[in-house]
Amino acid sequence: MPYHPDMSYDPELVPFLATIPKIQFDDIAAERERRGRLPKPPLNRPAGLDVEDIAADVPVRVYTPSGRDSLPGLLYFHGGGFVTGSLDTVDATAVRIAAGADVVVVSVDYRLAPEHPYPAAVDDGYAALEWTVKNASRLRIDPARLGIGGDSAGGTVAAAVALLVRDRGGASLRFQYLNVPTVDDRSSTPSRLTLVDTPQLDRAGIEAVWRHYLGPRTADAYAAPMRADDLTGLPPAHVVVCEFDPLRDEGIAYAQRLVQSGVPTELHLYPGTFHGSTAFDSAVSRRMIADQTAAVRRLAH
Repeated sequence: MPYHPDMSYDPELVPFLATIPKIQFDDIAAERERRGRLPKPPLNRPAGLDVEDIAADVPVRVYTPSGRDSLPGLLYFHGGGFVTGSLDTVDATAVRIAAGADVVVVSVDYRLAPEHPYPAAVDDGYAALEWTVKNASRLRIDPARLGIGGDSAGGTVAAAVALLVRDRGGASLRFQYLNVPTVDDRSSTPSRLTLVDTPQLDRAGIEAVWRHYLGPRTADAYAAPMRADDLTGLPPAHVVVCEFDPLRDEGIAYAQRLVQSGVPTELHLYPGTFHGSTAFDSAVSRRMIADQTAAVRRLAH
């Protein structure tokens, strides 16, 4: 077993450990090439769901339950360490959420680092939100029931955009869904210090991600939301963390700060899991996916 045999990984995830490659965030070109060689699953277009790619100022892919109007909306950001990922990599997730939670999902193709370092991704996220609100009628979205969310680095962008919305005014967000986000560029939490060789994502990978994302800039609250002095006035939050993920403790700390700031917050920690555990055919993976859909439905409706 290549990763910490003393850790109590979920028994159904253990057989997959030997097959999981380490993400090469220290060598972006190699990582992008590796991902490009992976078999691409066909895009799923189930009956009852309309899917449209729109070349807005920030490209988006919109998933809409067919024949419906004035539905809740979810602006969603893919993961990939700020340096990889695309509309296609989060397609299956967007399909599941749109169909299962009965919401319109607007998936955002934000610019990637290091070619486009911070604040490019956050600027794109905010611009995509403004575009969504402006086009809510066309998109069949009820702007009073619009949420924001994302996975991993996408969760970071979502949290940052939520802060921007609060500080700049304008759009109103109903909720934020933050799935295993990285919200702190500092490496000071126990999970960052001790989980140094974990499946898919480890401490060295996280440090590389932040170097690429920040470029020459110093992190502020919109880059790393844990740096925000004030978290009051943010929309209700659902935060997901995994037990053996170096990002675990910053997610827990962010959820705790949201609660202390008067923000209705639900925190869900999955024992025995690691970063990206939803990708496998196991009971806990299926439960995590079902919980994601249920959480968005509960928050949006």
